[in-house]
Amino acid sequence: MRIAEIYASLQGEGRLAGTPSTFVRTSGCNLRCTWCDTPFTSWRPEGEERSVAAVHGEVTRLGLRHAVVTGGEPLLFADVPGLCAALRRDGIHVTIETAGTLLPDAAPATIADLMSISPKLTSSAPPADTPGGWRARHEAARRRDEVILALMTAPHQLKFVIGSAADVDEARRWLDDLAAAGGVIERENVLLMPEGRAPERLAATTAWLEPECRRLGFVFAPRHQIAWFGDTRGT
Repeated sequence: MRIAEIYASLQGEGRLAGTPSTFVRTSGCNLRCTWCDTPFTSWRPEGEERSVAAVHGEVTRLGLRHAVVTGGEPLLFADVPGLCAALRRDGIHVTIETAGTLLPDAAPATIADLMSISPKLTSSAPPADTPGGWRARHEAARRRDEVILALMTAPHQLKFVIGSAADVDEARRWLDDLAAAGGVIERENVLLMPEGRAPERLAATTAWLEPECRRLGFVFAPRHQIAWFGDTRGT
C-alpha cells in the first residue's frame, strides 16, 4: 500500500477528539474534493509503497493504543483490512476514515472499532473544467448508499463536511434516503463538521452551524486540529 505519512498526534475530529492516536495516512483517492485538506494524497499523491509488516511495526513502535487509518481513501488498498485486523489483534483501537464509496474485502466490523464515514455532498465536486474529467468522475463515484449501509454494520459515525445551509439540507435528505433503505440512523452518530482550513472560516461557519446542530439533534464536530496545530502536515 502507498503510505504518505505515519505519525503520532491527537485525533482532532469526531467523537474520539483529543485521543492520542497514531495516524497511518495512505496516499491515493478515487475522489477529488474541491476543498480537500490533504492534496498530497489525492490531487498530487505522494508517498512510498510499504508492506503490512512494515506499517504494523512502525505503529507498534509508537506505542499508542489508538490508530487512525486514513487517506486519501484507505479502502482503495487491498492490504488495509489485513493491517487493521493485525492492529486490533494487538489490542489497538482502530478507526478507519473513509468517504464511504468502497467496500473492504472483509466484514467492516472485523477490521474497525470505529468506521468514520464522511459522505461527500454535491458541494465537494471540483470545477467543471478540472483536467482529467475529474468533476464527472467525482460525481459518478461520490455517492454509494449501498456501501455506506454495509459500512454502518460496524460501530460508526457519519461525518458530513458543511459549508452552507444547503449542505445541511442535502445531508438531511441523504440520511432520510439511508433510513428508507433500511439504515438505522442514530442522531448521536451524525456529525456536522465545518468546512475550512483557516480559523476565520471555521469560526464563521461554526457561528451558525453549532446552534443548527442543537436544533436538529445532530452532533457539532469542530476541527480541533486547526486550533491546536494550525493547517500543518503531521498533526
